[in-house]
Amino acid sequence: MAQRFCHPGLMTRGLIILNQEEQRRVMVLSKVLEGKVLGKDAAQLLGASVRHCRRLLAAFRRDGPAALAHGNRGRSPHNRLPERVRRRVLRLAKTTCAGFNDHHLPELLLEEQVLHVSRPTVSRWLRDAGLPSPHTRRPPRHRRRRERMPQEGLLVQFDASHHEAEVTSLLNR
Repeated sequence: MAQRFCHPGLMTRGLIILNQEEQRRVMVLSKVLEGKVLGKDAAQLLGASVRHCRRLLAAFRRDGPAALAHGNRGRSPHNRLPERVRRRVLRLAKTTCAGFNDHHLPELLLEEQVLHVSRPTVSRWLRDAGLPSPHTRRPPRHRRRRERMPQEGLLVQFDASHHEAEVTSLLNR
């Protein structure tokens, strides 16, 4: 018998919440089981191949609507950092490393505490804990404006043209 790679706890739960797409699949596959819709028409309605529609239908017959829910639902991501690391980072951010911004804190944690935590993760944890960044962004400096002349026409204008003949003819008018 082939090994199944879906989450075993998902199929044993009492209440399974399906999203809109999964509910649509349940309706179409129920029509196929009742004989009201053909397999190739169901595949077209689901936007899947006939082979994939057959696999969905076999799983639907075996496990019911729970088979259409994703197998990873309810599981934490494999690359999630442990809660103790999160607590340690927050404790250090409040005490030893207080005053460091979101970019420098992960660097300091890596150098001194040997904790490799990415900058976005540290930033998200700090915001979730209600710790704002100690440094706010400076507004961009505006270009320096020229002082206005007291009277109209006092501004000296230079012509940087290389054509001396045109310049002298314009000046001699």
